[in-house]
Amino acid sequence: MIELARDEEFAVLTIRRPAALNALSFDLLGKIGPCIRQAGQSGARALIVTGEGDKAFCAGADIKELQNRELRAQREGAEFGQAVFALLDRLPIPSVALVNGFAFGGGCELALACTLRLALPNARFGLPEVKLGLIPGYGGTQRLPRLVGLGRALELVLTGRTVDAPEALAIGLVNRVVQPPGLAAAKAYARQFSGHGLRALQFAREAVLRAADMPLHDGLRMEADLSTLAYRTRDAQEGLQAFVDKRPPKPADC
Repeated sequence: MIELARDEEFAVLTIRRPAALNALSFDLLGKIGPCIRQAGQSGARALIVTGEGDKAFCAGADIKELQNRELRAQREGAEFGQAVFALLDRLPIPSVALVNGFAFGGGCELALACTLRLALPNARFGLPEVKLGLIPGYGGTQRLPRLVGLGRALELVLTGRTVDAPEALAIGLVNRVVQPPGLAAAKAYARQFSGHGLRALQFAREAVLRAADMPLHDGLRMEADLSTLAYRTRDAQEGLQAFVDKRPPKPADC
């Protein structure tokens, strides 16, 4: 099952299928989308995504479901997974993947789709599809190069090898390695930005992520547009006045 819970100012999405290493059946994948949308409408300051237990964040797709399907169903399956994970790009709040144990295949792609990634010391990442004669289909070939660079991404996709937490940190696959208890560490990490105005955070994410597909001059133009929009928010007005008054700002989130 997929559980969405509120923990203080955060929404926490947990994949609860530990007996199968939190593998993503199509049924579970279909339940993630509504939970992401609900988190964005919940008033939470950030979304934390994790898996139940110590062994796996998410061990990937349910392999048995991938066998003996028609070509159309195979294409629709890839597009479905991509569409669900793309909801994280449009989420009005930042998302943080808290990776405990295995994050393989679709599980790794889920972590890649989050805004930021934290790894517990036992985390292991991999896109092993090539070992099955396949390639990643939920966005892994597109998001991984944007994080770790083309050369490293090609190596990981072509070899299908596993990356441990220290290496994931060294190559930029994760933002930080944290110690247990993981949820407490994730909340402490998210509080570094969750107190800022949500509209400003949204504009900043959009500027950085959209610029990855643009020439520099187009990215600068977009940044100017979003910067101008940010000035029009109540959060900006409050933030500037708070600076002048030498006091902490009170985010208005509108």
